[in-house]
Amino acid sequence: MRRDHQRARVYAWEDAHVAPHGQDLLPFSAAQPMVEAIWAEMGLRYPPAVEPLPPQSRRVQADANRLRLRLPPQWPSWLLLHELAHAMTSTHDGASDGHGPRFMGLYLQLLERYLRLPASALAPSLAEAGIVWDPAARPIFLDPA
Repeated sequence: MRRDHQRARVYAWEDAHVAPHGQDLLPFSAAQPMVEAIWAEMGLRYPPAVEPLPPQSRRVQADANRLRLRLPPQWPSWLLLHELAHAMTSTHDGASDGHGPRFMGLYLQLLERYLRLPASALAPSLAEAGIVWDPAARPIFLDPA
């Protein structure tokens, strides 16, 4: 398994620059309709299924891959966008970008579109945190442009 070199930096950056803008807690029941709407607005088909995060899960707030997204009973809007970026950068057989440049590029696109946080305003903080991102990122499972 490939090491996720940016993971700790992304979490620290997210705590400082994203979480303060999306503290609204949404109910689990809102997740699947939101996932389906965002997936479709991004021009994608076959969104991942939303499932409850197991109650015994203590290591993660949520998790996602191409086929499923697991969330707690209540979650902030930015967390759904983070997990959707994981779903878009994973394949059905488990290949993933982790918190790499493609993930960050798609995450920034989602933050800009749905939390109204301009990528141009976030870019300096990413550079300062040493986080590499791809502004032209596309979901991993799409054919190259």
